[in-house]
Amino acid sequence: MIRVGIGGWVFKPWRGKFYPEGLPQARELEYASRKLTAIEINGTFYSTQKPESFRKWAAETPDDFVFSLKGPRFTTHRRVLAEAGESVERFFSSGVTELKGKLGPILWQFHPGKKFEPDDFAAFLALLPQRLDGKPIRHAVEVRHESFLVPAFIDLLRKFSVAVVLVESGKHPLIADVTSDFVYARLQGTSEKEKTGYPAKALDTWAKRAHAWADGGAPDDLATIGGKAPAKTKRDVFIYMISGAKVRAPAAAMALIELLK
Repeated sequence: MIRVGIGGWVFKPWRGKFYPEGLPQARELEYASRKLTAIEINGTFYSTQKPESFRKWAAETPDDFVFSLKGPRFTTHRRVLAEAGESVERFFSSGVTELKGKLGPILWQFHPGKKFEPDDFAAFLALLPQRLDGKPIRHAVEVRHESFLVPAFIDLLRKFSVAVVLVESGKHPLIADVTSDFVYARLQGTSEKEKTGYPAKALDTWAKRAHAWADGGAPDDLATIGGKAPAKTKRDVFIYMISGAKVRAPAAAMALIELLK
């Protein structure tokens, strides 16, 4: 399974470019979910959502659609991560399982200044539920400090089967190690000059990388920090076009989806 999408679906500059002129805002999720295969929800990072919101989003999207949810900043943006247990529980009791089969990975994004403290980070990973209401829960962490660029971090994620987010950005480190049974990438290099956000060659490169991950291997053009990950028969892949020239994100996602076919 390779999923490609965008962050959120409400963005005024998309109206008339991605969304047809005159499309009611209330139908934007319905429209976006038929053009893309996944959406990363950013609102859960800033505030607690209601169960009825998750039910509504699930009802408006196709059966095979997937949502990734960004974990709350109240959980990740703290000095001692080991003390986040109550915040983690509050998030998972907010109704996220109302998405049912459309619930994808949970993204935990850390502050750029947060440094790698092995014991504290291990304590945080131990707080993350592996199953909820009988359903396996996947977790991905996005770290943005260079202190995480060590094999010990990769080993820790593999121990807990948590994915590290590959971030394509000039601001933060790119970590391409495979640490779980899925891969999570956030691409931030879209350009407004490019109709499809990325040049054709770049999109082709990402399509090849996605297929390599999905087939159980890894791209040979991305350096890694830890040892080689165990080969798998198949692996799920989630790719989101985030930031960069945001107005081009839907076009970039749709172009990549076409290449992957």
